[in-house]
Amino acid sequence: MRAAVRDRYGSPSEVVEIRDVERPEPADDEVLVRVHAVSLNLADWYAVTGRPYVARPTSGMRTPKSERLGTDYAGTVEAVGAGVTEFQPGDEVFGGRSGSFAEYLVAKADRAIVRKPANVTVEEAAAVPVAGITALQGLRDKGRLRAGDKVLINGASGGVGSFAVQIAKALGAEVTAVCSAGNVEIARAGGADRTVDYARKDFTRGDERYDLLLDVAGGRSWSECKRVLGRQSTLVIVGGPKRNRLLGPLGGVLAKRLAGVLERRKVVFFIAQLNQPDLEVLRELLETGAVKSVIDRRYELAQVAEALEYLGEGHSRGKVVIAV
Repeated sequence: MRAAVRDRYGSPSEVVEIRDVERPEPADDEVLVRVHAVSLNLADWYAVTGRPYVARPTSGMRTPKSERLGTDYAGTVEAVGAGVTEFQPGDEVFGGRSGSFAEYLVAKADRAIVRKPANVTVEEAAAVPVAGITALQGLRDKGRLRAGDKVLINGASGGVGSFAVQIAKALGAEVTAVCSAGNVEIARAGGADRTVDYARKDFTRGDERYDLLLDVAGGRSWSECKRVLGRQSTLVIVGGPKRNRLLGPLGGVLAKRLAGVLERRKVVFFIAQLNQPDLEVLRELLETGAVKSVIDRRYELAQVAEALEYLGEGHSRGKVVIAV
């Protein structure tokens, strides 16, 4: 089968290639999925470039520990292990599994895999797992969002941000979305009550105070962020600028966390945990139409390096997907 691989760090165009690798076979508790579509996350770009360097003890110091790439996928169950009762061949599914940029993968039946709603395409489903779960856990679990709360989403038109606007509305929040003028319609289509063009207005200098600031874009200091937060409000940090080769977005994250602790304010940074129950929540939101994937660009598997280069530029609107 074909799969996207890299055996060294570098720019995607230099190190990523499509190779023939052995097709996996499912264990007793696994399913074999024929992958039809995958989507990119910023973590994939980091995995290829080897940045930030602080992550290399986990990913591999000089060379990657694994040559395979990707997490998000959607496809059709082709075979199941002897102990699997949850799925059967022919089921359309989506989920998250390392090494997903390939024609086939195996996934444990009780992990991050669920059935795809009939009203959603495989590309739309593939766009969901990492970004959707990040938005859901950031708002519901880390931000403790409740119906009626006022939430400010900084970076509301990217992969995580576009899902966050919709999920916040589904949870009953009043949503203000910060994005560029060219992406305002994405935020409005997602249900945002108000939008702020960051090039024309500094969202940290308004009179409004929010119960929760979900910071996807990063780039603003703690002293700026706290202007729009009350004493009982929460700042949840999802991402940030990736310019620092050593720490990436972690430098800004650590500074805000420290400042928040010193001022006894709630500042949270987290990395999403893929799991089946939360994917089921997202599946239901997709099925009811409360959440829809925003897809920016589509590529073929042979173009995965080009797709990663585009993602690394930082201007994608919604998700970048690849047909397999």
